[in-house]
Amino acid sequence: MRRPAGTLKGSTLNWLMSLRIDQQPFLIAADVVAAALALYLLVRPTWRRVLAGVLAAIAGGVLGWFVTWLFGDVLNLFGVQLTTVTRFWVVIGCAGIALALANLFRSRWWRKVIAVVSIPVFLIVSAAAINVDFGAYRTLDDVVGVVPYRGLDLHHEHGEVVAVGTDYGSTWTPPASLPATGETGTVRIPATTSGFPARTAVVYLPPAALTAAPPVLPVLYAFAGQPGAPADVFTAGRIGAVMDAYAAKHGGLAPIVVAADQLGGPDRNPMCVDSSTLGRSATYLLKDVPTWIRAHLRVSSDPAAWSVFGYSQGATCAVQFAAGHPELFGSALASSSELGPTLGAGGSTVATGFAGSVTAYRAAQPSALLRANAPYRDSLIVFGVGQNDLRYTGYAHTLRADADRAGMSTDLLVSPGSAHDWNTVRYTLAHGFPLIAAHLGLEG
Repeated sequence: MRRPAGTLKGSTLNWLMSLRIDQQPFLIAADVVAAALALYLLVRPTWRRVLAGVLAAIAGGVLGWFVTWLFGDVLNLFGVQLTTVTRFWVVIGCAGIALALANLFRSRWWRKVIAVVSIPVFLIVSAAAINVDFGAYRTLDDVVGVVPYRGLDLHHEHGEVVAVGTDYGSTWTPPASLPATGETGTVRIPATTSGFPARTAVVYLPPAALTAAPPVLPVLYAFAGQPGAPADVFTAGRIGAVMDAYAAKHGGLAPIVVAADQLGGPDRNPMCVDSSTLGRSATYLLKDVPTWIRAHLRVSSDPAAWSVFGYSQGATCAVQFAAGHPELFGSALASSSELGPTLGAGGSTVATGFAGSVTAYRAAQPSALLRANAPYRDSLIVFGVGQNDLRYTGYAHTLRADADRAGMSTDLLVSPGSAHDWNTVRYTLAHGFPLIAAHLGLEG
């Protein structure tokens, strides 16, 4: 998506779309404006109208609570538990809108105008607060899905698979011209074998990979959740910053991060399996993507040098791959994984994803994969969950127990005060990646 440049209109639009909506200056300013509007709407000429406004706000708040209870708890439309913070801001937003609507009756025209204007303000304030709770979007560009990365120039790279195991640093001397940070960009990874309709991938090259003679490096797959896109692990998860911080302490060495598209679209969920209905997602990720990586980058042939990270649906994929393909991946970092591939409640998972075969569905579950491939020679899975995400905490304990029984090394990280959100993802990356890095051989 391109925006006009060189004009006042274009500059204003660029500023607006890049404004940080997740930081205190914007949040405080929005709250102050909303509070001033609410106070004005509450102050009426007579006590009866004041009472009517108060009652309208209370009714709106009750309606907001009912909506979160119905859609979040009863119908479980979101697939996750809504936090107290999110519920609170839904209640506040609905209360403000109801107060504004009450001011449209028996009021002067200017009060009606202010009431109408206040409705989107109340919506914005609530949405911004909920966004902070989920930790999802930094700017409006993120909201509308603008990918902030250019095409990656690989002219300094050449493909080579080297049998160095995980011994990267012993022969590596950082040159004086070593970049301070890595580079993130988009690439097209063709679905030559699978025919899977994958979207553009996002790849991170650590500083060492940007030098004239790049060393052999490990690989880290990275998957966002569903709905989602490959860029999400960089914009919301900020995995690039984690890699840069690590590389700064390790002579420019860090994994090459490949965020390939496991979905084929934001509203799709192929569950990282091959399906006649949803496409051959597994073949794309396990054959097409590694083929592209080996053809363009210097990487180790050792499975211990390949890891996979994911969030939510992407975390489930990470567990599936580490459990089902120890010959390809030696470790996984899973933030808020489900128990296995699923399309949600009902029988659509088996019917749509596995052509009605219960046997195939059961065989694709991580518990079955772990039993089938046990004992594991040298595999590690680190699970991450939010402290307030009770359902997924239960999943993590179950998966960890299954992995322990299969002979894997495991760890469990609990993100304080967060739930099923990107705050948990960033905590999992910050505290879990060093464990993965050690297993990749980067610590020694």
